[in-house]
Amino acid sequence: MILPIVAYGNPVLRKVCEDITPAYPDLEKLLADMWETLYNSNGVGLAAPQINRPIRLFIIDTAQIVDDFNDEDKRKYPGEVPLKQVFINAHVAEESGDMWNYNEGCLSIPKVREDVARCSRVRLTYLDENFAPQEQEFFGIAARVIQHEYDHIEGKLFIDYLTQLKKRLIKKRLDDVTAGRVRTDYRMLFSK
Repeated sequence: MILPIVAYGNPVLRKVCEDITPAYPDLEKLLADMWETLYNSNGVGLAAPQINRPIRLFIIDTAQIVDDFNDEDKRKYPGEVPLKQVFINAHVAEESGDMWNYNEGCLSIPKVREDVARCSRVRLTYLDENFAPQEQEFFGIAARVIQHEYDHIEGKLFIDYLTQLKKRLIKKRLDDVTAGRVRTDYRMLFSK
């Protein structure tokens, strides 16, 4: 089932999310719904708060970005391969590498894209969809998408990394999203 994406302004997007256990109700269905919602909205990542669930769960599939690499991108991100993965109860163990800018957007903040500087590597501890403990380091585009989705379960948004000037420049667009004055190709849940 395709779920509505929570729009900027909803308090759930600012909550630090709670860990879950294998007994979390209908987790398998929730994951299937999240994948369907992600692909319906043409996203590369989706965190549970974006579908109004304040739990430490997110999914990513970077194929949409990596498969569309041009020659310059392939030189910039050598060895980058698509990553499709579930992350449960994730916690950042370490962020490292060079800071690099990339133009980010967010399904919860449609029509707004800005350059955000993030570390090129991230090491996470997390549980996979079978609740098996994992610790893994990610780099490049995968690290970027993971850090963006991880921020969601920590109550942060990509716009939090912008300068005060940038925030003032996009304030009207953010207000439009909060008020539901934005059109998308996917269902959204607005606060007002």
